[in-house]
Amino acid sequence: MTQATTNTTDDQPKMEVKSSWSFLRSHMREYGILFALVAIMIFFQITTDGILLKPVNLTNLILQNSYIIIMAVGMLLVIVAGHIDLSVGSVMGFVGALAAVMIVNWDIPYPIAAVLCLIAGGIIGMAQGFWIAYLRIPSFIVTLAGMLVFKGLTLWLLAGQSVGPFPKQFQLIASGFIPDLFNGEDLNLFSLFLGVLVALIIVGLAVRSRMEATKTGSVEEPFVFFAAKNGLIFIALIYMSWLMADFRGLPNVFIVMALLIAVYSFITSRTTMGRRIYAIGGNEKAAMLSGINSKKLTFFTFANMGVLAALAGLVFAARLNTATPKAGLGFELDVIAAVFIGGASMAGGVGTVVGAVIGAFIMGVMNNGMSILGIGIDWQQVIKGLVLLAAVVFDVLNKKKG
Repeated sequence: MTQATTNTTDDQPKMEVKSSWSFLRSHMREYGILFALVAIMIFFQITTDGILLKPVNLTNLILQNSYIIIMAVGMLLVIVAGHIDLSVGSVMGFVGALAAVMIVNWDIPYPIAAVLCLIAGGIIGMAQGFWIAYLRIPSFIVTLAGMLVFKGLTLWLLAGQSVGPFPKQFQLIASGFIPDLFNGEDLNLFSLFLGVLVALIIVGLAVRSRMEATKTGSVEEPFVFFAAKNGLIFIALIYMSWLMADFRGLPNVFIVMALLIAVYSFITSRTTMGRRIYAIGGNEKAAMLSGINSKKLTFFTFANMGVLAALAGLVFAARLNTATPKAGLGFELDVIAAVFIGGASMAGGVGTVVGAVIGAFIMGVMNNGMSILGIGIDWQQVIKGLVLLAAVVFDVLNKKKG
């Protein structure tokens, strides 16, 4: 009896190690992108002699990628549902042009113009979603047509010229910073407080979810991986908040991004609608047989994408302080690449909001780091293309192993 107990005790650590390795293999993509981002940041921090993580450069990195992250959140839902949207860059440019014409040329107050632009983005998304969801026209074709249409409409709306500048208040959307309510001398204490609060909330929600899963016996993730992942996220958020507080504090657009990430993470992981979007992406026929209205959900994902593309258009126009005919050119490729690098599957049904955001930051850090190192735009495009290809190849090989 004692010998049997001893053998069981000796075998338990081996079983735990085997279980941990099995979990890691099946979730390699999820953890791989997080550690890839850390590794890329460390690499560029060393090769740029510390310039990458200087407060001013970190702030610029967030501002430069804010509109990509905003659109990547919406694109994730589209791709998870098994579709693609090639028109987001053109819609973004068109909405920025529309905002410029309304605010600068027609003297419409910027809050009203902003709301009208978001409504216009929603209508564009619904129009494209209708063709895709109810008439079953492939999303690739519909959104490719949309890309061409809205490029042309942007040129027409601006008459081939740039329109600006915008009022100072409108510019604060993208260039403003949260004021320090605590009146810190060397640090923006209020921004640091917000950063710490957000980090605590994220870790707290993760711990709460794990405790709930433990009660139901549905915990898959070993505690070591759970602690390492959330510890890394917590430290990174605190460090970033401290660096930015040392400069001018948190940018206004950072708060917008944080709210979007929180809301869409909740929708995708905690709501019935979110689970149904994953279901139709995984197997639409099976989802429809189980009573899910796939047409309605597909329509929603494109309408939502239109609104977020419009929001990105407002942020981009406010940051440039002008609307240009070439605004948004090629942005759809960066957005789609960010979502795929972040772990989404080409077949649909797989992907997370946080993964898409990490993918966007990977692209952003690479762009920023290579620019600091003086690498030409030609080679930057080559390297980004190879990274995207590697991410998709990894996804395909990982599925074959599974």
